[in-house]
Amino acid sequence: MSVQPLHTPEAVAQPAQNLSVSQLIADFAANLTYKAIPKATRENAKYHVLDVVGTALAATRFDFAQHALSGLLGIAEGGKNSVIGMGVKLPLRDAVLLNGILAHGLDYDDTHPGAIVHPSGSAFPCSLGVGEHIDASGKDVLTAYVLGVEIATRVGIAAHGLMHAMGYHTTGIAGHFGCAVAAGKLFNLSAQKLALAQGLAGSTSSAVSEHRADGAWNKRMHPGWAAVGGITAASLARGGFVGTRRIYEGPDGLFRSHTGGKLAEVDLASMTGGLGDKWYLDEVAIKPYPICHLLHACADSALALKRKHNLRPQDIVKVRALLHPDTFHYVCEPAEMRRKPVSDYMAKFSVQFVVAACFVRGKFGFAELEADALNDAEILALAQRVSHDTDPESQFPKYFSGGVVVTTRDGRDLVHMEKINRGAGERALTGDEIAAKFMENAELAISHPRAERIRDAVLDIEKFSARELGHLLAGQ
Repeated sequence: MSVQPLHTPEAVAQPAQNLSVSQLIADFAANLTYKAIPKATRENAKYHVLDVVGTALAATRFDFAQHALSGLLGIAEGGKNSVIGMGVKLPLRDAVLLNGILAHGLDYDDTHPGAIVHPSGSAFPCSLGVGEHIDASGKDVLTAYVLGVEIATRVGIAAHGLMHAMGYHTTGIAGHFGCAVAAGKLFNLSAQKLALAQGLAGSTSSAVSEHRADGAWNKRMHPGWAAVGGITAASLARGGFVGTRRIYEGPDGLFRSHTGGKLAEVDLASMTGGLGDKWYLDEVAIKPYPICHLLHACADSALALKRKHNLRPQDIVKVRALLHPDTFHYVCEPAEMRRKPVSDYMAKFSVQFVVAACFVRGKFGFAELEADALNDAEILALAQRVSHDTDPESQFPKYFSGGVVVTTRDGRDLVHMEKINRGAGERALTGDEIAAKFMENAELAISHPRAERIRDAVLDIEKFSARELGHLLAGQ
């Protein structure tokens, strides 16, 4: 005798006059078409995909990528999905997890400043992976990717920094919901099942930030795991598994559980306000440095003063790095730990180290995260003279404002501030700058001609199937 379900998702649907946040998002996503996304946003999306692909390719040269691959190969059985730059095939969710680790592992992927979310690190691995699994078109992959970015970003904006304050990595939470919608879109789920998928994603979404204390690698896996969670939620919903319907606003929902009960401070209206009219992808900033985005204004400020005044480390008595106080726990404190980071990953989240390295070396790139830089006596000595203080004119979280005040041995106080971090808002990187960043990153791992082929394919993604694109990115 077959067992009949007690109810189907459709049988318990809410009345139209009382639609939940997840249902409103689901209705929007189910009806979204490629052509309904503004052309400028679609073109912008391609450059964001290009950026995250380049970052993933560069990551294949680093030890964390090889360790992640080794770990997953120990449990993977078969599989047909591509891994960017690695030439291996893995099962869908393993490939998506690894691609997410590659995308975010260098902390060089894009960020929406107001949301404090890295949306592409989960949205693209998810969309590529599911797209390759079902042999979707490039148009469908791009549409799903835009949806994934949009929903994850809206979760972060609604949270208003409260998740970070509670010790969560918002990217690793918001991405579950963006990917549930993106994967569900590719699976062609009904609006009702897209709503259920978001409800189920609420049970997979958690990403603690304890990695800050010891430079551990946890954060590197958060976007990939968000993609795995989103795909799993969408797949369960497709099979008829019932998820909660008020996952965002419910009395035990996401924003109560992940914001310390400060539901009244959550901007819930931003979850659905302007859907289809306002596209948050257009506000996502692309990084010029492979470090925490909160530090970019301080890095640019230090380099600007060094160039303008020809400063040498021995000229500097002390430096005050100015940031919004809500960011101190993330990139400044405890100060003694930050002044001598024990790993490249901890260095990426140290204002003391980053500012000192900029003054000593006149630049900040991957080389400034190598062992010789982490042990550079001149950098470490100057880092001891870097303190942090409040930027009274910070525009955080809309922008990651910041700057430095340098006191020199001849008694001068030199100041440089960046109200809008480079790469964001009116200072967004141009398409040519993004393409140049892609080529620089990609050529750490692959040949110049192959990098050019990938660049051209991504910027013309509509002409390729997901499987064709996956094979090209993997090098097969």
